[in-house]
Amino acid sequence: MFRRKRFRLALRSRTLVLGERTLLMGVVNVTPDSFSDGGIYHDPEAAAERAFELERTGADLLDIGGESTRPGAAPVPASEELARVLPVLEKLRGKLRIPISIDTQKAEVAETALAAGAEIVNDVSALRSDARLAEVVRRARAPLILMHMRGTPGTMQQGPFARDVMRDVLSGLEAAIVRARRAGIAKSRLLIDPGIGFGKSFKQNFELLARLPELARLGFPVVIGTSRKSFLGRALAREGEPPVPADQRIWGTAATVTAAILGGAHIVRVHDVAEMAQIARVADQILGAD
Repeated sequence: MFRRKRFRLALRSRTLVLGERTLLMGVVNVTPDSFSDGGIYHDPEAAAERAFELERTGADLLDIGGESTRPGAAPVPASEELARVLPVLEKLRGKLRIPISIDTQKAEVAETALAAGAEIVNDVSALRSDARLAEVVRRARAPLILMHMRGTPGTMQQGPFARDVMRDVLSGLEAAIVRARRAGIAKSRLLIDPGIGFGKSFKQNFELLARLPELARLGFPVVIGTSRKSFLGRALAREGEPPVPADQRIWGTAATVTAAILGGAHIVRVHDVAEMAQIARVADQILGAD
């Protein structure tokens, strides 16, 4: 059985121990076009209520995003992204007890969100979209999640896909780590994410899950997000039938969360926190059984 390495991640409010048990990052998409929930949390009040619900049901962290990164999504201006996330952050400030991650590629959004209570930056572009983002993170001394993505959300599923997906992910993340370190971000503040569903073919998503220990050998905490993604809808569909809808992919998600934990993931990014908390507790027992 793969032995998961432990890390200590310093936040403004506390220090998280990564690797003792799997941490659950609950997702709130404050967008009108989210693939996973149809935009039902676009309203700040609904988003805040959802955040408190995720905390009650077992989330260890909360990830808030104001720009859809689903396949084919178009970028939105920083002003629009901020108009979506800031009211939610204001409603949560001083009330939500778990740390907040801001899911953004933009320095302006990250800087404002960090000032409004967020403590982690989750960048799907791994510092490729906005050169200023690294400086914002460095000054704030915030942890940074570097995610691998081929292309952009608008183009990533058009291909061509990598011939060797693990080599592509490893080289891309190694380059991202170099960018972050050159910008002065401490190694102890970096986390990595292979970007399941971001510029990968159907089979490559499963290959990455099967080969996660190779990613863990880079020496950084691993974040995995498979929740409700389209490759699961395709895998769950009966032959000749369309993909299973996003809200019916919970048990497919559970299988991938289990695989991710057994492969060394420290944090799993999920929508269905109550159910995945049970999955994580059992998978952690298996991981520690030897």
